[in-house]
Amino acid sequence: MTALHAARVAARIRRLGVEVEKVHGRYGEFEVRVDGEPVVKGGPMAFLGVLPSERQVLEAVQAKIQQ
Repeated sequence: MTALHAARVAARIRRLGVEVEKVHGRYGEFEVRVDGEPVVKGGPMAFLGVLPSERQVLEAVQAKIQQ
């Protein structure tokens, strides 16, 4: 579930013209970084499969790259 979600989110971020590197983490780990700084963390709910939506991730990435 997490890997599939990460792939979908990565594809959407690439459409913004942003380079994406996926790194495999531990089970239930979900984090998105821009220039090495976390902009989205899945937190403890990611372990249960509850992940930030694509929309939430895209908004956080866009906000960071517009700074």
